Amino acid sequence: MSRASHRTRIHETLRLRLLRGEVGPEVRLVDHAIAEEMGVSRMPVREALMQLVSEGYLEGTSRGFALPNLSAERIAEVFTLRRLLEPHAVACAARDRTEADLATLRAALGVAEGAAADVAAFHRGCEAFRNAWLEAVRNTELRLAIQRYSGQVQSVRFATMPDPVARRTIVAGLRALLDAFEAGDGPAASDRMLRFIYDAETAYTENAALPECRA
Repeated sequence: MSRASHRTRIHETLRLRLLRGEVGPEVRLVDHAIAEEMGVSRMPVREALMQLVSEGYLEGTSRGFALPNLSAERIAEVFTLRRLLEPHAVACAARDRTEADLATLRAALGVAEGAAADVAAFHRGCEAFRNAWLEAVRNTELRLAIQRYSGQVQSVRFATMPDPVARRTIVAGLRALLDAFEAGDGPAASDRMLRFIYDAETAYTENAALPECRA
Protein backbone atom coordinates (compact mmCIF):
# COMPACT_ATOMS: atom_id res chain seq x y z
CA MET A 1 0.00 0.00 0.00
CA SER A 2 1.34 3.45 -0.91
CA ARG A 3 2.06 6.21 1.58
CA ALA A 4 -0.88 8.20 0.19
CA SER A 5 -3.18 5.23 0.77
CA HIS A 6 -1.92 4.87 4.34
CA ARG A 7 -2.46 8.58 4.93
CA THR A 8 -6.03 8.39 3.62
CA ARG A 9 -6.83 5.34 5.77
CA ILE A 10 -5.31 6.86 8.90
CA HIS A 11 -7.02 10.20 8.31
CA GLU A 12 -10.43 8.55 8.01
CA THR A 13 -9.86 6.31 11.04
CA LEU A 14 -8.86 9.26 13.23
CA ARG A 15 -11.63 11.47 11.84
CA LEU A 16 -14.24 8.86 12.74
CA ARG A 17 -12.81 8.57 16.26
CA LEU A 18 -13.13 12.33 16.62
CA LEU A 19 -16.69 12.36 15.27
CA ARG A 20 -17.71 9.59 17.66
CA GLY A 21 -16.35 11.56 20.62
CA GLU A 22 -13.63 9.01 21.41
CA VAL A 23 -10.95 11.69 21.82
CA GLY A 24 -11.40 13.75 24.99
CA PRO A 25 -9.84 17.14 25.71
CA GLU A 26 -7.10 15.58 27.82
CA VAL A 27 -6.03 13.14 25.08
CA ARG A 28 -2.92 13.83 23.00
CA LEU A 29 -2.58 12.10 19.63
CA VAL A 30 1.10 11.33 19.11
CA ASP A 31 2.39 10.27 15.71
CA HIS A 32 4.75 7.51 16.81
CA ALA A 33 2.09 5.88 19.02
CA ILE A 34 -0.48 5.91 16.20
CA ALA A 35 2.14 4.63 13.74
CA GLU A 36 2.86 1.68 16.05
CA GLU A 37 -0.88 1.01 16.50
CA MET A 38 -1.54 1.00 12.76
CA GLY A 39 1.65 -0.71 11.64
CA VAL A 40 2.97 2.11 9.47
CA SER A 41 5.81 4.63 9.49
CA ARG A 42 5.40 8.00 11.18
CA MET A 43 5.26 10.02 7.95
CA PRO A 44 1.73 9.09 6.75
CA VAL A 45 0.47 9.48 10.33
CA ARG A 46 2.01 12.93 10.56
CA GLU A 47 0.47 13.90 7.23
CA ALA A 48 -2.96 12.64 8.32
CA LEU A 49 -2.74 14.57 11.59
CA MET A 50 -1.71 17.75 9.79
CA GLN A 51 -4.66 17.32 7.41
CA LEU A 52 -6.99 17.06 10.41
CA VAL A 53 -5.47 20.28 11.75
CA SER A 54 -6.08 22.05 8.44
CA GLU A 55 -9.70 20.83 8.50
CA GLY A 56 -10.28 22.18 12.02
CA TYR A 57 -10.60 18.87 13.87
CA LEU A 58 -7.33 19.16 15.82
CA GLU A 59 -4.61 21.59 16.78
CA GLY A 60 -0.92 21.02 17.37
CA THR A 61 0.53 21.21 20.89
CA SER A 62 3.97 20.67 22.38
CA ARG A 63 2.90 17.14 23.36
CA GLY A 64 1.08 16.01 20.24
CA PHE A 65 -2.28 16.87 18.68
CA ALA A 66 -5.46 17.62 20.59
CA LEU A 67 -8.98 18.95 20.31
CA PRO A 68 -8.98 22.71 19.70
CA ASN A 69 -8.45 24.82 22.83
CA LEU A 70 -10.72 27.70 21.92
CA SER A 71 -10.85 31.28 23.12
CA ALA A 72 -14.20 32.75 24.10
CA GLU A 73 -14.22 34.68 20.83
CA ARG A 74 -13.68 31.59 18.71
CA ILE A 75 -16.35 29.67 20.60
CA ALA A 76 -18.81 32.50 19.93
CA GLU A 77 -17.88 32.31 16.24
CA VAL A 78 -18.54 28.56 16.18
CA PHE A 79 -21.98 29.08 17.72
CA THR A 80 -22.71 31.69 15.06
CA LEU A 81 -21.68 29.23 12.37
CA ARG A 82 -23.87 26.53 13.90
CA ARG A 83 -26.89 28.85 13.90
CA LEU A 84 -26.32 29.58 10.22
CA LEU A 85 -25.84 25.99 9.01
CA GLU A 86 -27.46 23.46 11.31
CA PRO A 87 -31.13 24.59 11.29
CA HIS A 88 -31.19 24.27 7.49
CA ALA A 89 -29.32 20.96 7.64
CA VAL A 90 -31.74 19.33 10.10
CA ALA A 91 -34.71 20.59 8.07
CA CYS A 92 -33.30 18.75 5.06
CA ALA A 93 -32.55 15.67 7.16
CA ALA A 94 -36.08 15.61 8.61
CA ARG A 95 -37.47 15.68 5.09
CA ASP A 96 -35.14 12.98 3.72
CA ARG A 97 -34.68 10.66 6.73
CA THR A 98 -35.34 6.95 6.38
CA GLU A 99 -36.73 4.48 8.89
CA ALA A 100 -33.16 3.26 9.43
CA ASP A 101 -32.10 6.84 10.28
CA LEU A 102 -34.96 7.11 12.79
CA ALA A 103 -34.00 3.82 14.41
CA THR A 104 -30.41 5.04 14.83
CA LEU A 105 -31.59 8.35 16.29
CA ARG A 106 -33.90 6.58 18.77
CA ALA A 107 -31.11 4.25 19.87
CA ALA A 108 -28.67 7.13 20.35
CA LEU A 109 -31.17 9.11 22.40
CA GLY A 110 -31.81 6.01 24.49
CA VAL A 111 -28.10 5.81 25.32
CA ALA A 112 -28.04 9.47 26.39
CA GLU A 113 -31.24 9.18 28.43
CA GLY A 114 -30.03 6.02 30.16
CA ALA A 115 -26.58 7.34 31.00
CA ALA A 116 -27.60 8.94 34.33
CA ALA A 117 -24.35 10.26 35.89
CA ASP A 118 -22.10 8.44 33.41
CA VAL A 119 -20.84 11.47 31.48
CA ALA A 120 -18.78 9.39 29.04
CA ALA A 121 -21.82 7.29 28.07
CA PHE A 122 -23.92 10.43 27.81
CA HIS A 123 -21.38 11.97 25.46
CA ARG A 124 -21.34 8.83 23.30
CA GLY A 125 -25.12 8.95 22.99
CA CYS A 126 -25.12 12.63 22.05
CA GLU A 127 -22.39 12.18 19.47
CA ALA A 128 -24.18 9.17 17.99
CA PHE A 129 -27.36 11.26 17.70
CA ARG A 130 -25.50 14.11 16.00
CA ASN A 131 -23.73 11.77 13.61
CA ALA A 132 -27.02 10.03 12.78
CA TRP A 133 -28.84 13.18 11.68
CA LEU A 134 -25.76 14.39 9.83
CA GLU A 135 -25.71 11.14 7.85
CA ALA A 136 -29.30 11.92 6.80
CA VAL A 137 -28.15 15.22 5.24
CA ARG A 138 -27.95 14.40 1.54
CA ASN A 139 -26.06 17.61 0.65
CA THR A 140 -22.50 16.34 0.94
CA GLU A 141 -20.83 19.76 1.04
CA LEU A 142 -23.17 20.97 3.78
CA ARG A 143 -22.56 17.82 5.82
CA LEU A 144 -18.78 18.11 5.45
CA ALA A 145 -18.85 21.81 6.37
CA ILE A 146 -20.63 20.99 9.62
CA GLN A 147 -18.34 18.06 10.39
CA ARG A 148 -15.27 20.27 9.99
CA TYR A 149 -16.05 22.11 13.22
CA SER A 150 -16.89 18.94 15.14
CA GLY A 151 -13.73 19.31 17.23
CA GLN A 152 -14.88 22.73 18.39
CA VAL A 153 -18.37 21.40 19.20
CA GLN A 154 -16.87 18.57 21.24
CA SER A 155 -14.63 20.98 23.15
CA VAL A 156 -17.75 22.88 24.22
CA ARG A 157 -19.61 19.69 25.08
CA PHE A 158 -16.82 18.37 27.28
CA ALA A 159 -17.00 21.65 29.22
CA THR A 160 -20.78 21.49 29.77
CA MET A 161 -21.74 17.82 30.00
CA PRO A 162 -20.50 17.28 33.59
CA ASP A 163 -23.29 19.69 34.65
CA PRO A 164 -26.48 17.66 35.34
CA VAL A 165 -28.67 20.66 34.49
CA ALA A 166 -26.96 20.96 31.12
CA ARG A 167 -27.45 17.22 30.49
CA ARG A 168 -31.18 17.52 31.16
CA THR A 169 -31.37 20.47 28.77
CA ILE A 170 -29.52 18.50 26.10
CA VAL A 171 -31.81 15.48 26.45
CA ALA A 172 -34.89 17.70 26.17
CA GLY A 173 -33.46 19.30 23.03
CA LEU A 174 -32.61 15.95 21.43
CA ARG A 175 -36.07 14.60 22.26
CA ALA A 176 -37.68 17.63 20.59
CA LEU A 177 -35.51 17.12 17.53
CA LEU A 178 -36.40 13.43 17.35
CA ASP A 179 -40.10 14.30 17.50
CA ALA A 180 -39.63 16.59 14.48
CA PHE A 181 -37.68 13.92 12.61
CA GLU A 182 -40.35 11.31 13.29
CA ALA A 183 -43.01 13.70 11.99
CA GLY A 184 -40.89 14.51 8.93
CA ASP A 185 -41.40 18.17 9.83
CA GLY A 186 -38.50 20.18 8.43
CA PRO A 187 -39.58 23.62 9.71
CA ALA A 188 -40.11 22.25 13.22
CA ALA A 189 -36.71 20.56 13.14
CA SER A 190 -35.12 23.84 12.05
CA ASP A 191 -36.81 25.80 14.86
CA ARG A 192 -35.87 23.22 17.47
CA MET A 193 -32.26 23.05 16.36
CA LEU A 194 -31.96 26.83 16.58
CA ARG A 195 -33.39 26.70 20.13
CA PHE A 196 -31.05 23.81 20.96
CA ILE A 197 -28.00 25.79 19.82
CA TYR A 198 -29.02 28.86 21.82
CA ASP A 199 -29.53 26.68 24.89
CA ALA A 200 -26.11 25.05 24.33
CA GLU A 201 -24.43 28.45 24.15
CA THR A 202 -26.18 29.59 27.33
CA ALA A 203 -25.13 26.41 29.16
CA TYR A 204 -21.54 26.84 28.01
CA THR A 205 -21.45 30.50 29.04
CA GLU A 206 -22.85 29.70 32.48
CA ASN A 207 -20.41 26.84 33.07
CA ALA A 208 -17.44 28.87 31.80
CA ALA A 209 -18.27 31.53 34.39
CA LEU A 210 -17.84 29.07 37.28
CA PRO A 211 -14.57 29.50 39.22
CA GLU A 212 -13.49 25.88 38.64
CA CYS A 213 -13.98 26.35 34.89
CA ARG A 214 -11.79 29.45 34.84
CA ALA A 215 -8.86 27.75 36.52
